Amino acid sequence: MKGVANYVAAAVHHNDDLVLQHALLVKRIASHLMLKLPDTVQIDDLVQAGLIGLLDATRHYRETGGASFETYAGIRIRGAILDEIRKNNWAPRSVYRKARMISGAVRELENQLGRSAADQEIAQALNMTIEDYHQLLSESNSHVLFSLENSLEREQVSGRDDPLGQVEKGAFREALAEKIKTLPDREQTILSLYYEEELTLREIGEIMGVSESRVSQIHAQAAHRLRARLQDWV
Repeated sequence: MKGVANYVAAAVHHNDDLVLQHALLVKRIASHLMLKLPDTVQIDDLVQAGLIGLLDATRHYRETGGASFETYAGIRIRGAILDEIRKNNWAPRSVYRKARMISGAVRELENQLGRSAADQEIAQALNMTIEDYHQLLSESNSHVLFSLENSLEREQVSGRDDPLGQVEKGAFREALAEKIKTLPDREQTILSLYYEEELTLREIGEIMGVSESRVSQIHAQAAHRLRARLQDWV
């Protein structure tokens, strides 16, 4: 990370005020993503990765009547941090296995039912108690969070200059919006508060009158449903 730090320092020295003006944006996005990671992860690593994304944004942004610099930079910052997370692969293999197991069960069950499956129904399909299922949701939450983040990131940045990519991006955005509307109301609300309002899981829990851990479980459930319903995309 020393090389990264030197790069950041040199770029800030030679570059614009944009870097300094948006440094807090890097910290905010890093802190938001940090909440989903194990305690062993250092926020400084995420911040440095985010600064690389910010610097790339200052170099590539063009005022063309499209997104504002802050919006564009936010996408690049988030993407750089997600790349750092993927590169280090902090989640153990068991987490990926559990996430695939839940998404597979949800997909199979909802295909049979023709509707959203309730927690108890999914737990029964997995041959476990509702308590064990909720624990499984909690354990897989970090993986499905980043899986969904990756899908949203791809929707935002793919195909920027490629006509075919633009078509694919539009198709994915349409499919994602359609599937989100099919989620149970409570799951839609949590996704909106988390991704659009950028509230923390704790803040969402206070609004909805449930614990932070319960919000985490509901979010994981929503993400598993989306993975199951968007299997051709994610």
